[in-house]
Amino acid sequence: MEQTAPQVMIVDDARDIREPLDKYLRKQGLRTQMAANAMEARSLLEESDPALIVLDVMMPGEDGLSLCRWLVARGGPPVILLTAMADETDRIVGLELGADDYVVKPFNPRELVARIRAVLRRRPPPAPQVAKGRRRFGSWTHNPDAQEVRHTDGRVVALTSGESRLLGVLLDHPQTVMSRSSLLDLTLGRDAKAYDRAIDNSVSRLRRKIEVDASSPRLIVTEWGGGYRLTADVEHV
Repeated sequence: MEQTAPQVMIVDDARDIREPLDKYLRKQGLRTQMAANAMEARSLLEESDPALIVLDVMMPGEDGLSLCRWLVARGGPPVILLTAMADETDRIVGLELGADDYVVKPFNPRELVARIRAVLRRRPPPAPQVAKGRRRFGSWTHNPDAQEVRHTDGRVVALTSGESRLLGVLLDHPQTVMSRSSLLDLTLGRDAKAYDRAIDNSVSRLRRKIEVDASSPRLIVTEWGGGYRLTADVEHV
């Protein structure tokens, strides 16, 4: 399966729905990942950047509507809700919260795939990669084409598309304080679902991958009242 295929996260506590749907989406050429509840989904989102989330509304613990609200607030990926036949109120509330579509259980997986592709077509294309070619900063080299960074000790760390765009923007403006709003404009694009907190989350994930100690960052520092600054010099390689 091509690594460029859209990745879909399936969040559903019912194993007999989650696993067959995972297999079906893979057969349709989509990359997938699964979560059995909202907590697992949040954990996966710390390290991944799915193109879309298929989200069950009725789950034990935190329900799908609560997770949908959180995703919209952080400028997350589009959401298709899975709802029960009688839960018309949940469908309306979900759409009001910002869900992109819904499918009623029991559903035809072929219909769900059609809706997934329709939602992905409606979404604006990702912001173009700012960085052109490989660039060295500190002990790392950023390769935007491969969406990875390579350390001088030989380690290679994969980046999500969002992390790679964010790093590219910071490398374009070394030693410069970049406000959260500027970083949003240059990486995500300003739309109704983008909030400054989305940048904070992206910076945190990036720090965990490139900093010696993410709790005391030296490469990407926080400027009080300003935003973020890349402290390293940048060199094209």
